[in-house]
Amino acid sequence: MKRFKDLIVYQKSKELVIFVYKILELFPETEKFALCNQMRRAVVSVPSNIAEGMGRLSDKDQAHFLNMAYGSLMEVYAQADIAHDLKYMDNAMFNQLEEQVDSISKMIQSMCYIRKNQSPNRLVAQSPHRLK
Repeated sequence: MKRFKDLIVYQKSKELVIFVYKILELFPETEKFALCNQMRRAVVSVPSNIAEGMGRLSDKDQAHFLNMAYGSLMEVYAQADIAHDLKYMDNAMFNQLEEQVDSISKMIQSMCYIRKNQSPNRLVAQSPHRLK
């Protein structure tokens, strides 16, 4: 079994955390305890849930935490979309974030697909859709 730190999806999700934190430094002070706080919690949840899932012994538990990571990733995307609409992020920042989210999303979905096909009766995340 691979250590979670060796997983590309974990490494990419950490890169997303750092990128989001840098973007949040540009947000207005009035958002410090609102959108900024929400985005920080959501983005940190992505690699945290990947790590926790890989620390679980059963495929069902791993799938559960991958589902949680995917949900948090979609939350980050929705919050970034709102921040972009509010002009807190420029187009270049938003496009870069969107590409990172799309890439991580595909990796999480692939991990779930592999688990699903290894054991067809297990509950795993379903691929809802692409972001673009």
